[in-house]
Amino acid sequence: MSDPTAAAPAWHGDVHAGVAAWLGEAGPPPDFASAADAMPPEDLEALGPEADHEAVARKILLDQLTGQARSRAELQKKLDAKDVPKAIATRLLDRFEEVGLVDDAAFARQWIASRQPGKGLASRALAQELRRKGIDDEVAREALDEIDPEDEREVARRLVQRKLRSMRGLAPEVATRRLVGMLARKGHGPGVAFAVVREELGALADDDVEPPD
Repeated sequence: MSDPTAAAPAWHGDVHAGVAAWLGEAGPPPDFASAADAMPPEDLEALGPEADHEAVARKILLDQLTGQARSRAELQKKLDAKDVPKAIATRLLDRFEEVGLVDDAAFARQWIASRQPGKGLASRALAQELRRKGIDDEVAREALDEIDPEDEREVARRLVQRKLRSMRGLAPEVATRRLVGMLARKGHGPGVAFAVVREELGALADDDVEPPD
């Protein structure tokens, strides 16, 4: 069976654009199923059940990757759910890695870039999420090592500042307990959490002091 990836150059850019480039489209197809159907037809039945499994697996992978990146483990689960034989799944996933459409290291960096500012997550929480996505611990650690500690501290500070808007009037010890607990749930360590909370509560107290007449 011919393999449309056989002559494909390595693709290390946006996954959506990579799928479109692979299919020879000018841009992302509005309906991927129709784009796949428009590809040159093959007599899958004559080629036997393995070719049929491979065609189904390739369709699943391209469909999953259209619009967003996914980890290899996530794609493997999708193929397992469709009863794609392990040998075929492994061969296709290896090929997708070769052309750059599956890249766990890039996936980890993109995940961190999205989840750290978007959800205010610290390295510890991000590591747990990447593990659930099936990212190898070493790959995740390399991506997490790129996080600037000052950026992580600033993420914690913004979380505290937003939460403080609804906490005016609370006793300082109550506010501290709630804010530190919130940061802990986001994966921030106690040292950073207490320091940031103390600084922001101090700044808030200074703002509340009325100037002398």
